[in-house]
Amino acid sequence: MGADKSLLPNKSDFIDMLKNQFSLPIKEKRSYCLIWELEGQAISHSNTNPTTFGKDAYMHLHICNERNRRKGLGKEYMELTIPLFFKNLQLEDLYAQPMSSNPPPNILLESLGFELVKTYITTPGSINFEQEVNLWRKTKA
Repeated sequence: MGADKSLLPNKSDFIDMLKNQFSLPIKEKRSYCLIWELEGQAISHSNTNPTTFGKDAYMHLHICNERNRRKGLGKEYMELTIPLFFKNLQLEDLYAQPMSSNPPPNILLESLGFELVKTYITTPGSINFEQEVNLWRKTKA
């Protein structure tokens, strides 16, 4: 939800961007990703983008296949992922900004201890269209 397919990079540019991110030292990465597996199969991922090492990052959460949604996997994986984002990226704050009209991620973020900062209209990323989002923040424990 919230992505504009016409803004997605072509496959070659996307691969080049990923190779660049993989090659950078962690302190220089703009994006940091963890792949989630179920029974040995990658089913989804969570990434930060943008990321400012030692300060803050904006988290995105995705369970790509519909059949794996509404099973509690998002919460299970995020409970494991969030501490890794804080530790590995040495974050003070972690943000997420899902569409305000998309209840599942908003409910999940609240259940994970994120606080709602504001609701506003923005273009949250380079592949998104303008939309109303909820900005959630979790501060280092």
